[in-house]
Amino acid sequence: MDFKRILRGPLVYIVLGVLALFIGFSLLTGSGSRQITTEEGLHLLSANAVKTVKIYDSEQRVDLTLNSSYTDPSGQNLGTAVQFNYVAARGADVVAAVDASTAKYDDVPPSTNWLLSLLSILGPILLVGLFAWFLLSSMQGGGNRVMQFGKSKAKLVSKESPKVTFADVAGSDEAVEELEEIKDFLKDPSRFQAVGARIPKGVLLYGPPGTGKTLLARAVAGEAGVPFYSISGSDFVEMFVGVGASRVRDLFEQAKQNSPAIIFVDEIDAVGRHRGAGLGGGHDEREQTLNQLLVEMDGFDVKTNVILIAATNRPDILDPALLRPGRFDRQIGVDAPDLKGRQKILEVHSKGKPMAKGVNLEVLARKTPGFTGADLANVLNEAALLTARSNAQLIDNRALDEAVDRVMAGPQRRTRLMNNKEKLITAYHEGGHALAAASMRHTDPVTKVTILPRGRALGYTMVLPLEDKYSVTRNELLDQLAYAMGGRVAEEIVFHDPTTGASNDIEKATSIARKMVTEYGMSAAIGSVKLGQSQGEVFLGRDMGHQRDYSEEIAEKVDNEVRLLIEQAHDEAWQVLNTNRDILDNLAKELMEKETLDHDQLAALFTKVKRLPERPQWLSSTNRPISDLPPIKIAAKAAVDEGVVDGGVDSTPTRPKRTSRPRKTPGIATA
Repeated sequence: MDFKRILRGPLVYIVLGVLALFIGFSLLTGSGSRQITTEEGLHLLSANAVKTVKIYDSEQRVDLTLNSSYTDPSGQNLGTAVQFNYVAARGADVVAAVDASTAKYDDVPPSTNWLLSLLSILGPILLVGLFAWFLLSSMQGGGNRVMQFGKSKAKLVSKESPKVTFADVAGSDEAVEELEEIKDFLKDPSRFQAVGARIPKGVLLYGPPGTGKTLLARAVAGEAGVPFYSISGSDFVEMFVGVGASRVRDLFEQAKQNSPAIIFVDEIDAVGRHRGAGLGGGHDEREQTLNQLLVEMDGFDVKTNVILIAATNRPDILDPALLRPGRFDRQIGVDAPDLKGRQKILEVHSKGKPMAKGVNLEVLARKTPGFTGADLANVLNEAALLTARSNAQLIDNRALDEAVDRVMAGPQRRTRLMNNKEKLITAYHEGGHALAAASMRHTDPVTKVTILPRGRALGYTMVLPLEDKYSVTRNELLDQLAYAMGGRVAEEIVFHDPTTGASNDIEKATSIARKMVTEYGMSAAIGSVKLGQSQGEVFLGRDMGHQRDYSEEIAEKVDNEVRLLIEQAHDEAWQVLNTNRDILDNLAKELMEKETLDHDQLAALFTKVKRLPERPQWLSSTNRPISDLPPIKIAAKAAVDEGVVDGGVDSTPTRPKRTSRPRKTPGIATA
């Protein structure tokens, strides 16, 4: 228990208030006399030892002033002032004893003490008020913030705090270039205003988690040399109505008073999502906060020099009014880095770590396609932990390879022991994946196969590209389907009794085939038509009421086309595995002995692999020969084939293939 925190809190004041009320009542109601029994009081009266008597009828109390000090039966000296109480039934006896004594007496009639009455009324009110103060202070994080609900919780980055600069950011050159211009504008706005340029009011950084959006904002804070206010989107929303809007006003007021300044809102989707899109009517407090944010961003003066930088992983759910020019003038995508970017990130995170001489960060960057900056930092950290665990002094290639495997597929399950039959099935399953991938003509090289349990998989096959890819051809997708089915086909060929280990392979293959039909226009029966809504993350308030936009007849065709693609992949995998059956047996034997095979060992086994024959040229959606197409289509196809124009393929960067791992890990097929 933290006693210092309790002593600093309002609980101490509540206890002191209660004690003060108790002492006040005692002083007002007490007479200073010592208490004796009724029998002793009557005995003193009958013995004529009393000088004066006061009878308080309202309190049924008698105060006695004695001729000399009184010592009670226990031997205690009570002095000359004593008192006793009586019940109503003995009131007549008390009066008779007083009359019979020689003492002077005085009767005190019932009266009201106004101060005592006031305290009796105000006391409970004060106690309730102190208790409410204690509760409100606890919710706001301390007694000094009781009346600060509407104050901003933004943290001001001080000059003494450790600085992050653009030199610490790698793999996001375009984003750094855009933000450097923001920094220059804050440092020298006159140069831009001289040519009529106005300050950008907002910059939105969006991209997958771990790509370095928050790191970029910290770098801007370190480079700009201006006040930098950092706050999370969830800090605006509170249980009390109107608090979020008040905090927005207070935050922007602070920034304007200290301009030029930068405000950074992390995870802005907490307050910036679509208005009116919440289930059951939405959260009105969140919408009030967003409305105030819109007003503040659009109400900037040109010369205030305040810029809002925000970061989010879900730009698709943000309110359109927030994204329009004049609020977020610039929207900068921060994606996973390419090969050179990964190498630079590894160089940044390897500083201060003892690396062995044989470590080549470029090779490590090639082994980690699709990794974000956070993933790469985790790889080097895991390698350092493994090195320390083994009591080594330098981080070598062995530790780095194991770290990559841990990040991609999870830690190795050394306690999961398989019997020989299960181990053999896993060996043939992973061998089927690897051999099918090596037998295709448009797939990437197989770099690693293992039957050691790792994460939730009994084994995995790693297929990594030699270079970054930003588009995928139809033949490459068909190859992915074929080697995804390779594990299941190998079980059917060898054991004639497939296992449940291919469930994730089938799931991945079905997902790829359905996208080929409904999104990529790679089905002759369906054509180049986008069917259904986006397959991305669902935003319930926006997407729940959408209906399917194609008929039952088309849905049946889609299902048939997906099944045809899966069956074609199954047949191709069956063909190459039967053709190279001796290589499959040797591969399974090697896996049973060594458990893990690297790129060089696999290359030696695959030297005599017989590849799948080239597939027939895919025709257009009309399913007609090229010679029958109109001249304009023939010319367009020739331009695409010669590389003169873009073929119109989706340019979204893709992570390497992987068929069975439950996690989205690049280029791995698991059992």
